[in-house]
Amino acid sequence: MNRTFDLVKTAYTLAQMQPCQEPQVALAGRSNVGKSSLINCLAGRKALAKVSSTPGKTQSVNYFRIEPGGYTLVDLPGYGYARRSQEERTRWGKLIERYLTGNPGLKAVAVLLDVRVSPQQNDLELVGWLRHQGIPILPVLTKCDKVNQRDQAARQREWRDLLGGAATPLCFSSVTRQGRDALWDALDHCAAQPESSQAAATPPIG
Repeated sequence: MNRTFDLVKTAYTLAQMQPCQEPQVALAGRSNVGKSSLINCLAGRKALAKVSSTPGKTQSVNYFRIEPGGYTLVDLPGYGYARRSQEERTRWGKLIERYLTGNPGLKAVAVLLDVRVSPQQNDLELVGWLRHQGIPILPVLTKCDKVNQRDQAARQREWRDLLGGAATPLCFSSVTRQGRDALWDALDHCAAQPESSQAAATPPIG
């Protein structure tokens, strides 16, 4: 299916963050998880999202309109990059928190996880917080071209168990396009869910 993938809004400050009733799916992950490459792969465009060798490139909340589908894919700033200043990291954290707590149209959060790295504390904290809030999680393992299938499967099982068996992470590679169609299908499915899907919260990861 051909999709249009258009940047419709960028928010750098809390004042620019406005609640939205339209369906939205957010992308969240650590600063070096490959989020910009994933966006460019989904869009089939090389420079829609800026890719940099320096983590923490995304410093704003970026809203991409997806058609067909009639929903917005929201790119959140990466977290956990210690080389950025404390002031910058605090500002990004406030943007992320405002977005996640102030959007009635939010249907799910795709949490991007580097397949090469064991579960990190900040990833576990985000996943636990989302589960506690009753926000559906779409786990996605990135950079899967860099490991073999056995290691992919082992990481999938590890995260599935941490998620209480609720979801098995998708495997994705922006290099080989592995999992691209499956991820689009999952994003479309999340965006189409009724609002009531967020009503029942699940316990956070301990």
